[in-house]
Amino acid sequence: MNKLRFAPSPTGNLHVGNFRTALINYLLAKKISGHFMLRIDDTDIERSNLIYEEQIKKDLVWAGMNWDSEVKQSQRINKYKEVLDLLISKQLVYPCFEDPEELNLKRKAQLSTGKPPIYDRKSLNLTDKEIEEKISNGKKPHYRFFLKSEKIIWDDLVRGECVLDTASVSDPIIVREDGRFIYTLASVIDDSDFKITHIIRGEDHVTNSAVQIQIFKALNSQIPQMGHLSLMTDIDGGGLSKRIGSLSIDELKKQNIEPQALTSYLAKIGSSQNVELHNSINQLINEFDINSFNKAPTKFDHEFLKNFNVKFFHLINFNTIKERITENKAYFTEEFWDFIKTNVSSIDQIHEWLDILYGNFYIDKNYDFETKNFYLNCFPDQPIDHLTWSKWLENISLKVNDKKINIVKNIRAFLTGKSSGPELSSLIIFLGKEKIFQRLKTDN
Repeated sequence: MNKLRFAPSPTGNLHVGNFRTALINYLLAKKISGHFMLRIDDTDIERSNLIYEEQIKKDLVWAGMNWDSEVKQSQRINKYKEVLDLLISKQLVYPCFEDPEELNLKRKAQLSTGKPPIYDRKSLNLTDKEIEEKISNGKKPHYRFFLKSEKIIWDDLVRGECVLDTASVSDPIIVREDGRFIYTLASVIDDSDFKITHIIRGEDHVTNSAVQIQIFKALNSQIPQMGHLSLMTDIDGGGLSKRIGSLSIDELKKQNIEPQALTSYLAKIGSSQNVELHNSINQLINEFDINSFNKAPTKFDHEFLKNFNVKFFHLINFNTIKERITENKAYFTEEFWDFIKTNVSSIDQIHEWLDILYGNFYIDKNYDFETKNFYLNCFPDQPIDHLTWSKWLENISLKVNDKKINIVKNIRAFLTGKSSGPELSSLIIFLGKEKIFQRLKTDN
């Protein structure tokens, strides 16, 4: 079975970058009739927080990405220790004792002489006795994986052929001094044990992937197919600003961004496919093509997303949006939706207009009573139809020296409490004569 995973660290809220990674993994998994696993990478005990873990899950469910299985790395520490011991016995992992300051000095010295800042493997020269002495003196080791010097080559699902010479890479630290297992090893163990067939992540993991391929080989495990998505930039092609780069899904929700708008946008940017609005995530699955993504930087346009979100309400069909309505639901008809959809950009605004037209809506008493009474007396004495508004406006204009735009503005405010909205010719039909008179009475 094809199997993909999304592996967030619960050290903060889900942001647009890693949300996109989750989405691409989910879409590919479902496109190839595969399994989508949620793996919580919570080996960093100090920074991991259950609150963030729960929020990540809520964000995925909000977007329609339901996972088929779940695992937490914090519950697999014994397995990691077992594999670590195996790799040590194979002399593929070795203890090191340099502290961060020493390593930093080494890097500076190498750079000053024009050499690449690669770990010099000095700890490999330590004898068993020297290692024992350091440990007995309270010195805690960190562990590195011994990289075999070779060119790692793989056919990347996004970037095509990838080649990395491990001679240019330091032996990676896989366990810190405090015993915490680093992603580099723990992830490979998980991917191997849970038979992950495809790994899709950002291009900043290309070097990491080459290193992990060697670890897969060391464990005699099947190497998953890999794809590395281009990183997102701002609209001008520069690095994402802190404001946009730190944009969490929770913050986008507060901006009333709809899940269909966000997933429709993020599923296509960075690919050759056009960004189009979809009613459901199933439509995105049907159209998904991992081969359509390319190496060019992916531009994230926050303003486009917000405008695209407005478009969602213009184009979404009645039956889809109806499921989201919770207040005055009996009045949410297809006729009402066609009437209001070009004037709303959030579910809250839909509920607001339902209340304006059908609920216990209250008009502020501070309006000009004299003007209200005057407009009321100008109302046509006939049943309301599509010509009523033009006749009403004409009656008022003939009797008062005021611009029509001001009259329209006043009447809209008197009837709805808002400065903008649907055409008044249609609005007064929806309101009906009784409510219009109620809202124009001076004792309202």
